[in-house]
Amino acid sequence: MRRPGLSLPAQVGGDPQTVQRTFIVGCPRSGTTLVQAMLARHPDVYTLPETAFFELLYADLQWRWGDHRAQPRRRRWRQRLGLMRKEVRPSIVPLLRSLGGNRPQVRRVPFHSNVCAVRFIDLLDALALQAGCSLWVEKTPNHLLYMPEIEACASDARFIHVIRPGADVLASLMDAYLRFEDDDAFGGGAVHWVRRWNRAMQIHETCLGRANHTFVFLEDLVHEPDSEWARICQFLGLPHDLRLADTCSQAIADLEHEPWKRGAVSGLPRPSKNKADDLFTAKFKLWLDDHLESYDNLRMKCLLFRNRTARTDHGQALRKHSASSPRLA
Repeated sequence: MRRPGLSLPAQVGGDPQTVQRTFIVGCPRSGTTLVQAMLARHPDVYTLPETAFFELLYADLQWRWGDHRAQPRRRRWRQRLGLMRKEVRPSIVPLLRSLGGNRPQVRRVPFHSNVCAVRFIDLLDALALQAGCSLWVEKTPNHLLYMPEIEACASDARFIHVIRPGADVLASLMDAYLRFEDDDAFGGGAVHWVRRWNRAMQIHETCLGRANHTFVFLEDLVHEPDSEWARICQFLGLPHDLRLADTCSQAIADLEHEPWKRGAVSGLPRPSKNKADDLFTAKFKLWLDDHLESYDNLRMKCLLFRNRTARTDHGQALRKHSASSPRLA
């Protein structure tokens, strides 16, 4: 079900308006909330709290992460016909109906999974236009594992991959677990999360060079926020020089149930303390070095690709300028 962006009546004038669809993905605790909050400060951007929509709809999260002994659910006749699982519908129906707020946008929820996914995309398009925005952002880190399903119903979707060094991710996860004791969000232990971070890195690398994917390394965003912001805006087609809100005013997290996001929802990048030095012994750091995929290799590949693309674009611009310049007889 590939199709271009949904065209709806423009709010001003009579021309149709196309909404840009954007997904922020990555391993949990990599900085995805911060990137979402930064974008939410832009006047052309509509966003909302994590929906986990595709995670709920297509399931098999543990298997997709490659968790130990995880197996995909058995595909019964309903799934072979493309129908939604019975146990999924009680989560999907209220989610879709709640997105419209006091004026529900969805009255009938399709039984076919892919049709339901298209309905979700259409709903976010409509909500963005109602808010007077040309772009929406959906941020659910685990949607990294569902990008094929997302692209099947929104072929023009763009993806922002947020990446952070593995040791820092592990330290942030363990710090959050010690402070909030949330087994669902942070449980599993070090080996479990090393496997998941490695799996995320493998997926990130498969997307290098794809025009609708860009990569944000958290350390670059913190140390060079202006240049990274301009690059993100260029990727999304947003004017980067518009005045931003002083802080993120859109509701992007339920801080009562997700208090670990409190430091990121302002959308203001700040250097953070190296938690790995406080939490990890030298022996454990050596173990992490042996078992984590190389962050530096992926970052170097990404930077090399950016530089090569920039040189190509510059060369094309020079040739175009030369061809359009008048020649002397």
